[in-house]
Amino acid sequence: MGRLVFACLLLSFGASCSPPAPKIASGFFTTSDGVKLHYLEAGRGPAVVFQPGWTMPAEIWEPQIRHFAQRYRVVALDPRSQGESEKPAEGHYPERRAQDIKELVEQLKLAPAVLVGWSMGVPELLAYVGRFGTSTIRALVLVDGFIGDEPNPKMSAQIWGFVRSMQEDRRKFAGEFVRSMYKKPQPEEYYRKIIAASLKTPTNTAVALFANVFATGDWRPVLAKLDRPVLYVATPQLRSQAAMVKQRLPSARVEIFEDSGHALFVDEPERFSRLVEEFLGSIR
Repeated sequence: MGRLVFACLLLSFGASCSPPAPKIASGFFTTSDGVKLHYLEAGRGPAVVFQPGWTMPAEIWEPQIRHFAQRYRVVALDPRSQGESEKPAEGHYPERRAQDIKELVEQLKLAPAVLVGWSMGVPELLAYVGRFGTSTIRALVLVDGFIGDEPNPKMSAQIWGFVRSMQEDRRKFAGEFVRSMYKKPQPEEYYRKIIAASLKTPTNTAVALFANVFATGDWRPVLAKLDRPVLYVATPQLRSQAAMVKQRLPSARVEIFEDSGHALFVDEPERFSRLVEEFLGSIR
């Protein structure tokens, strides 16, 4: 601290001085079924683990990694067959991917950890709770993910149309899909980076991931098992899901980001990080 103050005094009058940006390190671990998974890590303190959505890389959480690494030990996972992780032929269903998260928590000694899951990461975190309970969890942050509803034939038809379109022209599909995740314009270089990362997931694997999460379809019963603090953050399209969470889990905190796209933590990173910071502060 003394050196930092001294360095500040050497700056020109009126210049600001802030702590250096946290260094983000890259690491790997091997799962119990022999798959090498990649993660990003920064900071020290209580652990916060970020799980990205379908075909997305760990680096999509970069604004949150840098923010929370000032006070927490932050780990963002590239799930199997995503980002820099190995692309195996097996294990692309929620329970196995939940086990991958559990093994990450165990191997890096992160428990009790705050688990943050976005999109497909939401049912994967609920699969974690359903299979392993909450003993290694400090709190859950569920971000714009579908949990469950009554059967809807129209929605099912839309889902399988989505899958068919993806297989017919994956590159075109990925470009349109990634751009649709944001309501606020992003730099073209950023879009290209996220599209390229999405395309690292083999098409057949992307189909399997999508099919397997919707094969279960209803994760609402798991909410009854949650005995840890929960924050559910959603866009207006999932307002009914937010209301359902609040009804079934009255202790949960629910927030709607009215002016954001699906990647709401990129569209409004300061608001999202401030909300999660406040939530974590309330459970300390």
